Amino acid sequence: MLFVLRMSLMGLHFVLAGLLGLLIGICRPFNPDNSRLCARLYALPAMWILRLRLKAQMAPHFERTRPCVIICNHQSNYDLFILGNIVPPRTVCIGKKSLKWVPFFGQLFWLAGNVLIDRGNPLRARHSIRQTTETLQHQDTSIWVFPEGTRNLGKGLLPFKRGAFQMAIDAGVPIVPVCVSTYVRDMQLNAWDSGQVMIRSLPAISTTGLTGDDIPALIEQCHSQMRASIEQMDAQLRNPVPAAQTAAEQLTQNPRTR
Repeated sequence: MLFVLRMSLMGLHFVLAGLLGLLIGICRPFNPDNSRLCARLYALPAMWILRLRLKAQMAPHFERTRPCVIICNHQSNYDLFILGNIVPPRTVCIGKKSLKWVPFFGQLFWLAGNVLIDRGNPLRARHSIRQTTETLQHQDTSIWVFPEGTRNLGKGLLPFKRGAFQMAIDAGVPIVPVCVSTYVRDMQLNAWDSGQVMIRSLPAISTTGLTGDDIPALIEQCHSQMRASIEQMDAQLRNPVPAAQTAAEQLTQNPRTR
């Protein structure tokens, strides 16, 4: 019963947030900060409806490193509501062209300045990637990419595709990995508290001086760092440290604290 009510509220929220976001997009079309504003429109009420508890561990550099290519693991459609809480200013996303035809959301996604790629047409896809490189170089705008290319459904980090890394190298901008705990595996939408999600940003990785020959090693570096971080967050959620123990550790580390 709770699941049905929750999904009904989410459906209503999706439509209302889409309409409001569409209004923002019409008033200031293709503004790169539309994505962040619209992401918050979707995310904040959705987290309340879903009763998901979010713990974000975002380093101070996360919102200041711009332009950059942000790479993140992709689990499900709920990523929209979870990741929408932490999208930094002037950040747009890459999505497949078919999103444009999703009522309200697709038009909003387009007007928000996000990049739509026709994966079925390699020539147009390359053209879109070139435009994205120019955006990174000249418009003080970051690009958010899911390098797995599809949802992993919580079954582990899939292999990364080259596109995001080639884009960062061509534009000469850093890569900032963002990791999300494996929430989709444990989320219980028929319970009052659906679960807990952790998000963590990792240090930026410079691409200065790198070429296409360095992409395999760069992919391996990012993939291994993200996999280790996700596994660590999953372990922390399975075995949370008691508050008393955390306080004791802080006193041990800071003996002058009263």
